[in-house]
Amino acid sequence: MSNHALAERHRLARLLTAAGPDAPTLCAGWTTRDLAAHLVVRERRPDAAAGIRVGALAGWTQRVQDGYAERPYEELVWLFRAGPPVYSPFALPGADEAANTVEYFVHSEDVVRAAEDWTGQPVPPGRAEALWRRLPLIARFEAGRRSPVRLALTHPDGRSLTVGPAGAPTVHLTGEPGELVLFAYGRGDRTTLTVDGAPDAVEALRHVLPLP
Repeated sequence: MSNHALAERHRLARLLTAAGPDAPTLCAGWTTRDLAAHLVVRERRPDAAAGIRVGALAGWTQRVQDGYAERPYEELVWLFRAGPPVYSPFALPGADEAANTVEYFVHSEDVVRAAEDWTGQPVPPGRAEALWRRLPLIARFEAGRRSPVRLALTHPDGRSLTVGPAGAPTVHLTGEPGELVLFAYGRGDRTTLTVDGAPDAVEALRHVLPLP
């Protein structure tokens, strides 16, 4: 059985090492050092990780993350590459694969695509299929709940899923699973997706989610 999360972990660690601590990322306001600190806190500090999703706890999470960001960058990347400690929820059987395949893919692309001269790289077929399987849930809760239009997300092989408000005009986005995942997470302006729909519907979507 393929371990896509582990492969993406190693890829992301390589990218962080190659970029160095001060490179930009697509995470607003974060350098690669900030991203590395986030990854370590998320995995190694369960007491602080809740603030990533819960606004009331965000201040504590930020203080802990800032503290980690002061550590040597090489140490942060090493801690991330080493994987979750035994006390981490991500150390539970199957948790890393379930929770981190998409997380690490997106953050790998956050490093790659922050460069002005980025070029897209093909995603291994098995990993692309894993991203497609996770896309319905991601699209529904990340893009669908924010979109003012119906979204038809289509795989190059013709498979499609639809999310967003019923009865609203439809905007069609076609591309590889990784590109669709990045769109759902608000990185659409750094994708190679094809966008089709009525001009006013496309413009309404562009106001809330970046498009190529």
